[in-house]
Amino acid sequence: MTLTLALAVAFGIAAISPLLARTMGRDAGWPLAALLGGLALYIWFAVPVDTVSTVAWMPALGVELRLSLDPLARVFTMIVLGIGAVVMAYSSRYLGRGGGHGGYYGLMTLFAASMLGLVLADDVVLLFVAWEFTTLCSFFLITLAGPKGTQPAVRTLLVTVAGGLCLLTAAALMVVRTGTTVLSEILVDPVWSTDPGFATVIAVLIAMAAFTKSAQFPFQAWLPDAMVAATPVSAYLHAAAMVKAGIYLLLRFSEALHDVPVWNLLLITCGMTTAVLGAVFAMQRDDLKELLAYSTISQLGFLVATIGVGTPAAMVAAIIHTIAHALFKSSLFMFVGVVDQQTGTRAMSGLPRLYRIMPGTAIGVGLAAASMAGLPPLLGFVSKEWMFKSMLDAPGAAWTGPALGALAVFAATFTFAYSARFLLGGFVTHGPPAGPGPEPVHSTPETIEAPHASFFLPAALPAVLGLVLGFTGFLLEPAVAAAARASLGEGYEADFGLWHGFAPELFMSMVVITFGIVLVLVRNPVDRFLDRELAPITGVATVDALRRWAIAGGARVGDVTRTDRISRHVWAVLVVLVALAAVGVAAVRPEPEVGSPVRAEDWVVVVLLVVGTAAMVVSRSRLGAVANVGIVGFAMALWFFTLGAVDVALTQLLVEVLTVVVIVLVLQRLPRAFHTVSRSRTLVSAAVAVVVGLASGAAVWAMTGRRELSDVGRYFLDNAEEDTGGINVVNTVLVDYRALDTLGELTVLGVAGLAVILALHARRALPRREVPLAVHADSPLLPARDNGVFLRTFARVLGPLIVLLSLYFLIRGHNAPGGGFNSALIGGAGIAIYYLRAPSDEAARIRVPYVAVIAAGVIIGVLTGLAGFADGSFLLPLHAYLGDVHLTTALVFDVGVYLAVLGVVMAAIDKLGGDDRSDEPAVPPPPPGPGAEATEPATTEDAEPVLDAADNRDAADNREVQA
Repeated sequence: MTLTLALAVAFGIAAISPLLARTMGRDAGWPLAALLGGLALYIWFAVPVDTVSTVAWMPALGVELRLSLDPLARVFTMIVLGIGAVVMAYSSRYLGRGGGHGGYYGLMTLFAASMLGLVLADDVVLLFVAWEFTTLCSFFLITLAGPKGTQPAVRTLLVTVAGGLCLLTAAALMVVRTGTTVLSEILVDPVWSTDPGFATVIAVLIAMAAFTKSAQFPFQAWLPDAMVAATPVSAYLHAAAMVKAGIYLLLRFSEALHDVPVWNLLLITCGMTTAVLGAVFAMQRDDLKELLAYSTISQLGFLVATIGVGTPAAMVAAIIHTIAHALFKSSLFMFVGVVDQQTGTRAMSGLPRLYRIMPGTAIGVGLAAASMAGLPPLLGFVSKEWMFKSMLDAPGAAWTGPALGALAVFAATFTFAYSARFLLGGFVTHGPPAGPGPEPVHSTPETIEAPHASFFLPAALPAVLGLVLGFTGFLLEPAVAAAARASLGEGYEADFGLWHGFAPELFMSMVVITFGIVLVLVRNPVDRFLDRELAPITGVATVDALRRWAIAGGARVGDVTRTDRISRHVWAVLVVLVALAAVGVAAVRPEPEVGSPVRAEDWVVVVLLVVGTAAMVVSRSRLGAVANVGIVGFAMALWFFTLGAVDVALTQLLVEVLTVVVIVLVLQRLPRAFHTVSRSRTLVSAAVAVVVGLASGAAVWAMTGRRELSDVGRYFLDNAEEDTGGINVVNTVLVDYRALDTLGELTVLGVAGLAVILALHARRALPRREVPLAVHADSPLLPARDNGVFLRTFARVLGPLIVLLSLYFLIRGHNAPGGGFNSALIGGAGIAIYYLRAPSDEAARIRVPYVAVIAAGVIIGVLTGLAGFADGSFLLPLHAYLGDVHLTTALVFDVGVYLAVLGVVMAAIDKLGGDDRSDEPAVPPPPPGPGAEATEPATTEDAEPVLDAADNRDAADNREVQA
């Protein structure tokens, strides 16, 4: 099994987990635990260290799906999958029997797969993608808590996404500077030592990304806020795994950044600040889960500061404490869930002496809490000793080590105190509330039962492992030493024995235990002292304030252009256009023109353009202006055709046809003539038009026609047929070379179509302009059916031909003018003919579900892109031959373009042309019958146009249009 297959298996587990949850309910946790655990054991025992797996992903960008199992990734793989397996088993009894748990299991296993991808990633693009996947999984898992989880989820997302943007910026800068996306190559690039400025920028960005994910000061507030999530989510994501993503990132980049001063300063300062603040705030909590949240922040601060020391011994200390922390903290969180389920509360003030009722749980909590406090013979004691040792030996001034060691002792003393507080307050003592926390629900011993073994054992397993590994630390020495060497590039001999003689770190531990016991003995005065607000503001309030300021700032910026006045929008575009033209003309030295760009036939087109533009300017009628705009558009299409750009000419011609149809549908809702404007405004508009025209003309004159065909253009002409099997270079560029760009445009077009539909559905279009017909009520021009004979006959013959023609242009687009966009416009012209031939709005209504057609086009485009992975890359066309006929998935992609464009055309015609006045009668009311009240005849102003007489003769036409 390669690493790629292992990662695929992990995502496969995530894919089947909702199905398992649907069939097995909460018991789906057991098979999921077995699958994750089996995958962890396979990677540990069967996949050799330093294995590298590479799969083509985005070859055009040089990005590969590159995975590497070095010793550091191996350790974190075991944490991610091992703790994940335990939490899945625990979830099978924590979750309720009723209700669906597919979303929960799906997101939890998806998070496990994303974390596995993160720690195995040897490409910075893949690293960032996996990083963001973990962020999204965390967000959605918090929202599963219901309404109370909405705001915490949003705040968590804002903070962690900000860190993701820092990581993305760092990745982009590293790729541009080193010329590769391969992480292992980036880390050994000489740029880190030759360019201190670059190294400093990257160090800050990577540190900020890690701080947001690992809840370090000043971004620590999101972690306690996220504790509204279910306890298994807190145990896995917010204690043992997700927060470790930041720790992993710091360890991974230590090889390149451990000698950068700002790196050491940031990590040590923010890490120790977080360790102290988290420990003090944990002492204030009465809620067991909140206490663990702040203790997690504190422990992560220890890890960050240790990594910031940057020595080989510090790397060893950080890695062994990462393992110890994952064990004792996941166990403690799961035990909190056990207490909560069995007693109905997490408030220490509301709990009886549980050690008598749940002695097994009390012992398990005691083991995990002792490891967190750093007591022998637990693994937490070993890791704490190593952190003390590394901090005392921190490089720098002579006072650096002792000062850092003193801070560590101070924070560790509070660690001992809150660990004891957790154990005593939750299981031994029973007293008044100690501070902020939920309203306690007092439980009585008679209503509490000991947890079932299947609920208790998963929570106890990590705590027991912490005890076993405390005695058998030598089992971890090879793996941790190798991981430290991988993270720093330097080796260090690891010795995880419980006794190393009377070393300085032993005396530091004794001081911690001594003063920790003192804090426990005087806990009541300490509780009273800490029962207050220690800071004028909270982190949650700060995040909310920043969000409000950002929204308010965006609103103020939007106010500048939030207007219906077109001039306010156009001015900015015109100013920028003129400025760019001026810069272009000034900066570009015109070279001699290549060839003879001016031909006799060009002057004919120029005359048409001038005439059409002048007629449009002086036109007083809206319909006349539309006709003159059509002259300009058709002249441009003719010009494109004479220049040999047949595809562009065809597109221009078809767009003009459909534009005229759509504009006419809009014109029936607008006044016939333009409103009168002042002479001064006319002069200003004319001046602006002249200036912009001259600027555009000067820019075109300076920048075009002065060089030979570009190298890119020459490549397309010479290689398109060999690369794509098509000879229509325009179409091959759209659906082969630049298919991703076309997919983006296709998606934007689909969204625009939906926007038109929703806008006209939410707010009616303007009412149609009434036509005064009192004088000409008997005019032969009025009956729609009688006057539509020619168009109906014409459409009956030509309509099917237009549809077939559009399909013909679709199929031949790879080798001749055509393709998905042009063929859809041809089909749209056919739809316009069918629409215009109908005698009434109701008969013309388009019955095709055009929203589904738009969606189908976009989905086909995406699925075609996914099929490209069969040959190594998204949207890479696949080729095959049926005899002498060349087949390519580019044609399927063009079908997606065809459907999306056709759906948008149908939506525009139907929504703009339909009669939106559904509350008014479609035909005049019948004359009053006997006994009915007579009505006065309509006056000239009140007369409604009689556009159609619905009779049986229209039925066949209506059915035909609807079909």
